[in-house]
Amino acid sequence: MSPLTLSVVLALASAVAYAAAAIVQERVAASAAGPRYAPLRNGVWWVSVLLNGVGASLHVAALAYGPLSLVQPLGALTIVFALPMAALFVGRRAGRRAWRGALLATVGLAGLLSLTSGAEARSLTDGERWLLAGATFGAVAVLFTVARLAGRSVLRSVALAAAAGVSFGMASVLTKSVAEEWTPRAPLAEWTGLLVLSAFAVTGLLLSQASYRGAGLAAPLATVTVVNPVVAAAVGVTLFGEGFRYGAAGTAAAVVCGAVAAGGLVQLTLDRLTAAPESRAVSSGAPVASDGDAPRPEVGQGVDVGAVPGTRADLEVEVRSRAVAGRP
Repeated sequence: MSPLTLSVVLALASAVAYAAAAIVQERVAASAAGPRYAPLRNGVWWVSVLLNGVGASLHVAALAYGPLSLVQPLGALTIVFALPMAALFVGRRAGRRAWRGALLATVGLAGLLSLTSGAEARSLTDGERWLLAGATFGAVAVLFTVARLAGRSVLRSVALAAAAGVSFGMASVLTKSVAEEWTPRAPLAEWTGLLVLSAFAVTGLLLSQASYRGAGLAAPLATVTVVNPVVAAAVGVTLFGEGFRYGAAGTAAAVVCGAVAAGGLVQLTLDRLTAAPESRAVSSGAPVASDGDAPRPEVGQGVDVGAVPGTRADLEVEVRSRAVAGRP
């Protein structure tokens, strides 16, 4: 097997591992048992942590045998693998809009990453690292605040997923910076960078776990999958001296690819938002033709109690905007 073929196989295996980890995380979140951010006592959740570690290791191995321009776009296939895997293993089928959004996000992200060039790369200074880390923590805090203020569970989950993507993206940037500066003669010289890197990685993991509660699989996973490399690519372009291939034409194409990926995320978010009215139809006995994931309970106005899918440890009440006792 040639090194290039081996790199492709490892990259695809990495995407499958990440997809499996996301499915496990979503199922843990759907159980509504334990903490939202860190269900440490849930053994199944630790399986997702292990799968994420396997995915990261396979991704690094793929980069060792193949070029970044090939490995990074293949990593964008995570969301495409996740949807059929979820349907096969946990019975979670995605509708047409979810598939359309997932494909748009994947194609746009793959195109954007394939246009990114690593030429003229340079290392970050200590001042730039701390400034970048501070700005990233600030961005994560803003997104976390937006998630706390969001009135809809889907919007809250997308904001948390975006915060997770920012954390993972910065962890990737710091991994590159620390790897370039590390030497066997001084293995602990980069301990501060490793500490900040670990903090971003753990923050991203916990935020991504929380993002799956109440939003299904596709929208949070696609958001993390897109935001993560986009943040890393943006930092690479602005601070590492990277750019886009083919000059102005490549830059224009990258903008178009970014718009396509964003359009895919919008489709996935709308797919989850339109599931809320369908859940009201379920509680009233009306027929439902859902085009996305199974709806989940949300908080609105008025009172309407309906069946909550799946096994729950606690009694859950769906609060819906409806007329109560014949009053408008």
